[in-house]
This record gives sequence, C-alpha cells and structure tokens, in this order.
Amino acid sequence: MLRKVLLVSTILTLPLAAQAQTPPTEPVTGIYIGAAGGFNIKTNINVNNVVSNTPGFFVTTPNTSLSTSIGGAAVGTVGYGLGNGFRLEIEGDYRGNSFSNTSRNTIFGNGVSTSAGGSERLTGPMVNAVYDFNNLIPYVTPYLGIGVGYQWAHLQNFATTGTGRFAGVIPTANATITSQSTEGSFAAQGIVGGAFNIPSVPGLALTAEYRILALTGTRDYNAGLTTTTDAITTTRFGKFQLGHDLNNTFLFGVRYNFGVAPPPPPPAPIAAPAPAPSRSYLVFFDWDKATLTDRARQIIKDAADNSTRVQYTRIEVNGYTDTSGKPAYNQKLSVRRAQAVAAELTKNGVPASAITIQGFGDTHLLVATGPNVREPQNRRVEIIVR
Repeated sequence: MLRKVLLVSTILTLPLAAQAQTPPTEPVTGIYIGAAGGFNIKTNINVNNVVSNTPGFFVTTPNTSLSTSIGGAAVGTVGYGLGNGFRLEIEGDYRGNSFSNTSRNTIFGNGVSTSAGGSERLTGPMVNAVYDFNNLIPYVTPYLGIGVGYQWAHLQNFATTGTGRFAGVIPTANATITSQSTEGSFAAQGIVGGAFNIPSVPGLALTAEYRILALTGTRDYNAGLTTTTDAITTTRFGKFQLGHDLNNTFLFGVRYNFGVAPPPPPPAPIAAPAPAPSRSYLVFFDWDKATLTDRARQIIKDAADNSTRVQYTRIEVNGYTDTSGKPAYNQKLSVRRAQAVAAELTKNGVPASAITIQGFGDTHLLVATGPNVREPQNRRVEIIVR
C-alpha cells in the first residue's frame, strides 16, 4: 500500500517539478509582427445559377461542383499584446488553389461534367482576437483565436466544360463557362496554434497554426457562356454563382514581439576584498649573538603594537645569519635569534599561537656576499605581519 501511495505521489508531482524547472513563458506585450507560409486545402465549390444575358438562353440551377488541388498560403500580421494573454491583430492573407475537375451534374441540368481548369486566389484583410494559454505547456504557448474580415476571390483563367441536354430541345451540347472575374465577400475564421519561444532571442517565437476560413454567402461572377451543338458554336455573356467556399489552412512562421525587454545582465561578481598588505620589521644582531639590543627591543615593541591595529592572520618570525661560520652552526644560530624575537613579541602581548618561527641560516642573504663574510645586515630576524 505504501508503495502505491509513493508511486501516485511521484506521478502527481512530476508536472509541478517540470514547471518549476522550466522558465515561464512571458505573455506577448506591446506591438508584434508575424509572417507565415504553408498550404491550403479547399473543399469542393458549387457552381450555381448559370444565367445568360440573353433571356431564355442557358439557364439552369443548380449545376456542378468543382474540386481543387492543394495550394499555397501566406499570412502577414501586425498585432498588439495586452500582457494578460489577449492579443488583437490585423492580417493580410493570400490563398491560391487550382481547379482540377468537376463532378455531379453538368452546367446543363442532366449530364456528366468533363473538365475544369484555372484557379481561385483569395486575398484580403482580417481582424483577429487571440488568447494565449501561457505556462500551460513547457516551452510552448498554445493559443486560440477568431477573426472577421473581407476576402476578394479572383478567378484566374477559370473554365469548366460539360456535356448534356439543353432544355430538351438540343439533343446534346457542349457547354463551357469561362471567367476572369473578381468578387468580394465577408469572411470569418477560427485559429488554433502554438508558439515556441526562442530563449536566446527575447521576443522571437516560431509558430504553427491551423485556420479554417469561410466566405459567407455566394458570389456572382461575370462569365463567358459558350455552347457547341452540331458544330455550331454560340458565345454569350452572363453570370454564375460560386458558393460554399471553405478553406483549411496550415501555416508555419515566425513572430517577433517588440515589447519583450531583454533579460537583465547577470550581476557583476563581487570582488573579494584585497588582502591587507603585509608589514615587515627587521631586527639586527651582533656577530655570533642571539641577544637583543635596546634598539631591537624597541622595533619588536613597535611590531607588537601595530599588530593590534590590523586584522592579521599570522605573524612570521624568520631568523638569518651572515656567511661567517659553518652552515650547520649558522642554521642553529638563526633559529635562536628567531626564538628570542618571538619571546619578546609574546612579552609585548602577541599570542604565541599566532607566531610561526623559522631559521634559514646563511641563506636568503639581504646583502649578497661570498663565504666567511661578516655582513651586519645579514645578521637579522624579519618579523612579517600578514
């Protein structure tokens, strides 16, 4: 039972742990721009109410249904983020799809359609309201939106041809509708998408979206109406309608938010306080002596008094000799001199635990000399307060 409780607790806390380790996604604030490209899948479009300008000629309803191939799509946006997840934006868009074939009835009332060609190009502005779901998924911000606007549908080299009967009078006829017309319509769309923020570039995000765009009502296009019966071709002009224009658009793009402030620079490292400079004092000795002179005692007292005014870590007492005498003797003499100075420091209030004593004999000469030279400045003890 305890294992099951621990397992359930671990599973429940994993999302919270992931969220705690994942940097929060900042809401879009202020002005932003975006651009995206992708592809558009259009549902079949109905051709309805073909009407000739000549009364009584070439009238039928409904007529045919056109299918299209997958086409390209592009969208550019300028928007403003309110900082609380809501965004308002204006977009300009483009969608283009080629007509591939016809199905169902012909442009007459009862026959079989044969072909279709050309393309439809949609362009226009839209106004969108979008809401970002910040910090719902690590690194990705899902969003939903709706939009309204106006779209111009341009038929480029549009043509559809069918074979059938005409009003029960002409046994068979080939009929073709052609158009280069442009008509406008109000439109509405829904948006589902996600943004992946680029941490190294504040304000920059990659986006992926699905949009469903619908044009409202039907659109009346100017057309050329051509019929061929028994090798006789007749061309007149008229109108027809396109309806049920529904677009499924998939877009991939980038977005840059100018309102995102760059992250603050890392705090400057706090420099460690420079260690206090060490101070040294020299105490000199007579030849072959380790006893302190009055002048030496005064110098040691000054060193002891000054050590109480600074925060020292240790006091080094190093003894030396000149080069006269044998090295082994000089080594012992340098230690005795250092011990004499250390004892005087302790007498003047310096704790013995803070003092280190070393003897260096006739090495580390203050004044360089040859062997067996009695040099007064080399017969010394150096007090170093660190």
